[in-house]
Amino acid sequence: MGDKSTQKIRKRCGKFRILIIGRANAGKTTVLKRVCDTTEEPEVYNRHGERLDRSILAASAERGEHDIENEMIFTSNPGFIFHDSPGFESGGIEEVDRVNAFITYRSQERKLENRLHAIWYCIPVDDSRPFTTAESQFFSVFGTGCVPVIAMFTKFDALDNKAFAVLRERRLSRADARKEAPKHAITEFEQHRLNSFYDKTFPPRAHVYLRDMNKEGTNCNELLTQTAGVLDDKFLESLLVSTQQNSLELCIEYSFKR
Repeated sequence: MGDKSTQKIRKRCGKFRILIIGRANAGKTTVLKRVCDTTEEPEVYNRHGERLDRSILAASAERGEHDIENEMIFTSNPGFIFHDSPGFESGGIEEVDRVNAFITYRSQERKLENRLHAIWYCIPVDDSRPFTTAESQFFSVFGTGCVPVIAMFTKFDALDNKAFAVLRERRLSRADARKEAPKHAITEFEQHRLNSFYDKTFPPRAHVYLRDMNKEGTNCNELLTQTAGVLDDKFLESLLVSTQQNSLELCIEYSFKR
């Protein structure tokens, strides 16, 4: 987008705010670093705009304390504000209610810059049971109103490896099995897991498969594209496109769309 358009959008709102939800070791921080194109840790601020010391945050995490109101900002791309919520592994009603309350009031904030604009729900699929009871409950019970949810299936390369082994058992060559494995993994996942996932009362608006997030050169362009595609507000779509800095294709697509 042109500089004048970008400046106008930033002046009106300034920040694109995202809540990322996911259980421990789901790959949330890795995804955010890819989105912001950095290897640095984020700076964290409390609800009063005060920067928090990382040692204090680490100590709080060890005690099981977590404040969803804290804002994570990467200096490489300060146009994004991220809120982090742990997954609901324990099924604790208190944590689920806290997240639901946060989504409800943040979606109704009077000022656009204070509203929640999107939710990324991070679900690792490197085990045999990717959907926990709590995750199913989130998509079955808790609607998020006008805030779109994008499901991120992380660590999908683990399913690629399983698909490779299956194809080798079917006597495909190593080269052919490696080539066909990603497509086979997606087909199997959609047939046996994803379809029932979308049968929930409040299914995600879109989903993405994220592979090899720890490898250099990997990007999250598909995640950004899918997020832009489910935003009902054209201004928010413009804000996201102008905020992200990685996907030239998304900028070109939006320019043609305009």
